[in-house]
Amino acid sequence: MKKILSAFLLLSFALFFSQKEKSVFWQDIQNFKKLDQKTPPPKDAILLIGSSSFTRWTDIASYFPDKTLINRGFGGSRLTDLNDFATDLLDPYQPKQIIIYCGDNDFADNHQLKAKVVVERYKTFYKKVRERFPDIEIDYISIKFSPSRKILWPQMKETNKKIAAFMKKEKNAEYIDITKAMEDANGNVRRDLFLEDMLHLTPEGNKIWADVIRPYMK
Repeated sequence: MKKILSAFLLLSFALFFSQKEKSVFWQDIQNFKKLDQKTPPPKDAILLIGSSSFTRWTDIASYFPDKTLINRGFGGSRLTDLNDFATDLLDPYQPKQIIIYCGDNDFADNHQLKAKVVVERYKTFYKKVRERFPDIEIDYISIKFSPSRKILWPQMKETNKKIAAFMKKEKNAEYIDITKAMEDANGNVRRDLFLEDMLHLTPEGNKIWADVIRPYMK
């Protein structure tokens, strides 16, 4: 009886902490739902899913005036969060294309995390997207090399390489590499493209991203 009780308590704690972890972004998801209720999302739009690089790009529509965008980035999110909330992030929409930027927060959350783990997290989310939308284009923007996270660059580089190889084999899928565009003539990451936190982009950084992304947009 004691063993059964102990197992039950352990399971209860595990479920509690799992739910607690997922609930960190619960309010963000509810805000998306409110936005959709207030203004029904348009069909055949380009759906942006990911972390703060999308969240903080509040004027992204002005960079692509001829495109219809739905921005569903939520700051601090990891690929695990995209997987946890996949249904909420995908089911309300009927996009013609999905562009994903996520992954660097996975490493920031755990500096010991291996690239292969993050790649598998991405593949899991990609599969969920593809199950929901079998034929649309799915694009992944490479993890940017933020100066504040330089210690994590080796894992990020390996992750980018593996995801690029994966996307190359997939139909209606593209890997969007923003790495070179963010470097100077000597191949160094341009610090002037980042805000003081050396993590998030300046308007100039966003402009460079827009120039790289634009040719991939449907």
